[in-house]
Amino acid sequence: MKKKALKSGKGTKAVKKSNRPRRPHREAPKRPISILLADDHRILREGLAHMFEVEEGLAVIAEADDGKSAVDLVRELNPDVVIMEPGLPGGRGVEIVKQILAQSPETRIIALSMCSDRLSVLGIMRAGCSGYLLKDCSFKELTNGVRAVASGQNYLSSGITRLVVDEYVCRMSGSPPSESSKLTTREREVLRLIAEGRRTKEIAGSLGVSDKTVESHRRQMMEKLNLSSIAALVKYAVREGITSL
Repeated sequence: MKKKALKSGKGTKAVKKSNRPRRPHREAPKRPISILLADDHRILREGLAHMFEVEEGLAVIAEADDGKSAVDLVRELNPDVVIMEPGLPGGRGVEIVKQILAQSPETRIIALSMCSDRLSVLGIMRAGCSGYLLKDCSFKELTNGVRAVASGQNYLSSGITRLVVDEYVCRMSGSPPSESSKLTTREREVLRLIAEGRRTKEIAGSLGVSDKTVESHRRQMMEKLNLSSIAALVKYAVREGITSL
């Protein structure tokens, strides 16, 4: 039998079929999911950044300690995911989320917060967050959330899911919006701590703000809600689900 010949510029050349197995095609390594950490507590940012260093496929590329820095870094770096404290200084959490998405519509945002009340969760989710996790969650749950939102899914802590379902039911039934929608994320956070019996100095230390800032938040809440005492604020917080006490 004649061997198949391949034409070339110098006559013909016999080509023998190799019996060696072909090497499998190697896929190019996937780019890690890029993450921006936005929280006003440095120790939390540094702790998370250190933990992410050993997590395969995830990479922290920047950190921000206020809303303006977060928006500026998103504009510059276009991260895949922003893990954000809704109560960041420098603006309302809802507005910061909207600004981030205006700069980078493909960026996905996870709210990482101490607040689990209905209005804090729903307000930030309506603004465009893809996930909401509580700060008492495990690091494993946080990484699961990052991977989920980066793939186009939404991700909520188990306790938060019920709030979202309840809100959907309320909207379908035409229930009126609550008065506490007037409060900012930071005000609701302060209100929750007041309702838990924390003193001004304790609240200030917990949130990393001054005593005067806490007093200002308390005064503004009382004006917005037309309440005249701390006891009335506490009752309001319990009624609205801002605290479970």
